[in-house]
Amino acid sequence: MIFVVLVAALAAALLPPARAQQAAAEQTSKLLSITVSGTKRYPTDQIAAASGLTVGQQIGRNELQAAADQLSELGTFSQVNYRFKTSPGGVALEFVVQDAPSDAVEYDNIPWFTDDEITAALEKSVPLFDGTAPEGGTILDQLNAALQALLPTRGVQAAVEHDLASDPLTDTKIVEFHIDGADLKVASLLFGDPAASADAHVHQSMSDIVGKPYSRMTAELFELEQVRPVYLATGHLRVKFAAPVVKFQGDPNGPAPTSLIVTLPIDPGAVYHFSGVQWNGNTMMDAIALNALIGIKSGDVADGMQIANAWNKIERAYGQKGHLDAKLTPQQTIDDASGGVSYDVSIDEGPLYRMGDLVITGLSLDGETRVRSAFHLSPAQIFDQAYVDQFIEKLQKPTADIFGNLPIHYTAVGSWVRPNSDTHLADVLLDFK
Repeated sequence: MIFVVLVAALAAALLPPARAQQAAAEQTSKLLSITVSGTKRYPTDQIAAASGLTVGQQIGRNELQAAADQLSELGTFSQVNYRFKTSPGGVALEFVVQDAPSDAVEYDNIPWFTDDEITAALEKSVPLFDGTAPEGGTILDQLNAALQALLPTRGVQAAVEHDLASDPLTDTKIVEFHIDGADLKVASLLFGDPAASADAHVHQSMSDIVGKPYSRMTAELFELEQVRPVYLATGHLRVKFAAPVVKFQGDPNGPAPTSLIVTLPIDPGAVYHFSGVQWNGNTMMDAIALNALIGIKSGDVADGMQIANAWNKIERAYGQKGHLDAKLTPQQTIDDASGGVSYDVSIDEGPLYRMGDLVITGLSLDGETRVRSAFHLSPAQIFDQAYVDQFIEKLQKPTADIFGNLPIHYTAVGSWVRPNSDTHLADVLLDFK
């Protein structure tokens, strides 16, 4: 390597400065090998292919930098560097990379293919695609193009787009690919378990799906918001939903069908019973009071919806006692052998807040006086969030209970509570519009 550098330096010394720089940049050598270090996800041959370099080609400094830039722009690596060793035969290149975070990929309204079929086609067309994708970078454009090229194999002409979204069932980030311009409508919605099929509320909500354009994400949101509560309320705490199964409705020998039959696979799992709660960190409320707010006795079917609502109810109860920052952290433990579910709940009660200022805007002086007279939390009194909520509810429209015969006209009331963590006073702000 020293010999090569010396030769290059001597050659450059014989040229004018500008041409010496150009000559140094244009010197090339044969690429003997490509190795990679730092990655835990991608094989060397895929990274080499993604770089655009091939063993045996002539390369110089410009080609090396261009290859490193190309890898950096993909988005799959958070850092890309390179180093090389020279020999009389050529250059041995090593890319030193660091993997970037990536998210699962989901295909929203592309029902002509299974997920496996799309993934296999994209893996074949796009180096470094492993079923996940970064949140940005040129690899997303490559995936768009590969998916765009796949659609005509099923007679589909549509534009492919992608967005960063949140999986409704897991609340994790996903990169969602969807098509624009497909005229696909849901003709009917079926369920993989009779409990969902028999539920009246689910049937009433099916109009959110049936007759509307098909979207896998919309179907998964329907599972989360409309179907899952049916199972949680009956103790099926580990209900599972698989990806929607889509079938085309119509003559397979006729024009491409646009009506779909969508089935939501459901595994209800076992029914669990309530085994009680262990409370930690509570001083303002004892276990008897806290258990009463849950309202489920040991041995009863564990109504998951009621239990989830109980945590919110308890936080509101703390707010009624002036602890506006109270937070519950429940840990669920399921015992499959006994069919029981228990909870270990840590309570951070936070500081005690007292009433601060009542700030009113948007009313006349007489109207403001009436509101202040009707508000029964005195300054420095222990703050009662429940009372404040009820009072604000009464103000949603002018009433004689508060304003008497005073002519008051407003259409909305903006309200918020402003706790001060230093003084432990909470102001109530009311804005009449």
